[in-house]
Amino acid sequence: MASDPDKLLKKHPGLTHSEHQKVTSHVQREKDEWFLNTVMIKGYTVPFKFKRKKAYKPLTGASVNITYYPEVETVAGFKIEIMHVVRIKKS
Repeated sequence: MASDPDKLLKKHPGLTHSEHQKVTSHVQREKDEWFLNTVMIKGYTVPFKFKRKKAYKPLTGASVNITYYPEVETVAGFKIEIMHVVRIKKS
């Protein structure tokens, strides 16, 4: 039986799955009914973003398995590359 990341990767070839990634920073803020989360991963200069209905446990310093795809976001007229997180789990 394939694990969840394997199923996602087969179904969506644009996804990337990384394991045992060290979280250097985790910030979450509330917007409307969502909690917007931004995670920085050691060795990456691009923010990893995801949203949830409930607050997420603090991840700073944790090791995580993360499934994501690249995306471009426009902020104040500037295009910024981000990683849109599909799945994140402590490893």
